[in-house]
Amino acid sequence: MDEPKTWVRQAFTILESSLSLIPVEPNEMDWKSGLSPNRDRLTEHLSAFANLNGGGFVVYGIDQVTGTPQGIPSIDVERIVNQLANLGRDTLEPPISIDNAVVEYRGALLLLIRIPEQAVKPVHKRGKSIEEAWVRSGGSTRRASRQEIGAMLMNSRVPCWEELRASPRMTTKEALAALDVPAVCRLLGRPEPTEPQEAMNWLADETMVESDGDGGYLTRFGVIAAARDLRPYEGLKRKCIRVVRYTGPNKVLTTDEVVGQKGYAIGFEGLIHHLKAILPHSEVIREALRVQTSVYPEIAIRELAANAFIHQDFSISGAGPMIEIFDDRIEFTNPGGLLPGKVVDRLIGTTPESRNELLASAFRRYRICEERGSGFQKVVTAIELFGLPPIAFHAEHNAFTVVLRAPLGFSDMSPADRIEACYQHAVLRYLANSTMTNTTLRERLKVNERQRTQVSNVIADAVEAGRIKRKDQSMGRKFAEYVPYWA
Repeated sequence: MDEPKTWVRQAFTILESSLSLIPVEPNEMDWKSGLSPNRDRLTEHLSAFANLNGGGFVVYGIDQVTGTPQGIPSIDVERIVNQLANLGRDTLEPPISIDNAVVEYRGALLLLIRIPEQAVKPVHKRGKSIEEAWVRSGGSTRRASRQEIGAMLMNSRVPCWEELRASPRMTTKEALAALDVPAVCRLLGRPEPTEPQEAMNWLADETMVESDGDGGYLTRFGVIAAARDLRPYEGLKRKCIRVVRYTGPNKVLTTDEVVGQKGYAIGFEGLIHHLKAILPHSEVIREALRVQTSVYPEIAIRELAANAFIHQDFSISGAGPMIEIFDDRIEFTNPGGLLPGKVVDRLIGTTPESRNELLASAFRRYRICEERGSGFQKVVTAIELFGLPPIAFHAEHNAFTVVLRAPLGFSDMSPADRIEACYQHAVLRYLANSTMTNTTLRERLKVNERQRTQVSNVIADAVEAGRIKRKDQSMGRKFAEYVPYWA
């Protein structure tokens, strides 16, 4: 006999109500004494329950006339389950999955079949038009009207990548062992659940598991965010973060390569510690003591690493986020190009959009990053403070790369670097409700008053390149203020 499942209690409640006083079949349940030979009618029942709000149940072992529990021979259980599962998979569009449980009720052995509501509706007969969809009405199954089909289309929702199942069915013990629940609780600053079922219910609320009685299924979001090890999950093991370090400015000589194994959220701090340990440092004097400080700002490393995780396109197989460290730069790459409508010039300070809303929201709640569009703004601010060259974006068809470069003096920057630094500085000033001037750009480029003319030339080049423009054309050049070209 099957272990109790969460939905069995709901089925029992509906069954008790339908058999009390005057037995009558409700919309949510259909009684059957045995398996009908009419496969077409069985398909219609499956369609109707899959289109019903909340789904429904078919109960085998109930007399359809009297409503008396008479039981179902145990030898018939597997045959019934297999046939209904095959019909749900082969005769409906989109295909559906069913669940089952064998229970004892009033001394009779009953087979409960659960047909969950489908997010994508209407569920109709495969190879037919959507008008071949069925609904429950007055305790019976009938063809859906055009108005009902229209309502189903309006309420249809395609599940996002993160909500889909990533594992076969697991017991509660297996699911809790696969996900690092204590680490997620620490990230959220909340106490750990004390009971296994309490933990499963909480994980279901977090969309990390699809709970089902004494177990459930891990969702892709649950695995990619909190799995202790990504490698056992087909399709996700290639999404592990890779950190590759090279000797020199190119990929000819590889120093080492480290492949992460944990889910992104629970492994994020470990990744940052690893990067801080292997990135170049310089000595500075603070309070009369020499201390080691990173050449690259930590806030920039954190934001760009998080960006590579949450903005990747998971539909691109065989590729995952990568951080490559060269002598003169760090490159953060994620699978997937820019979202439609996005352009490189407007990435700093724009309204955030993500392919992976659950992961992006989780990273914000875990205080790993923000979801307010300020990520690149923080990165560029930190770069200016450290006196680094401008950040570089490379948008390709199936990949997006952000380059963080080692310090370069003004004289070592190329003309293109100077123009880009000028543009990014103008963007920051504009987002702060201010403007760029020769003075502010000199401060950003870490040059002194004697180089005012050189900085003026940079500004003139940026204007000619169409990257910035004067805020007020009537103002003299010496006191001119500038804004981005799109302002």
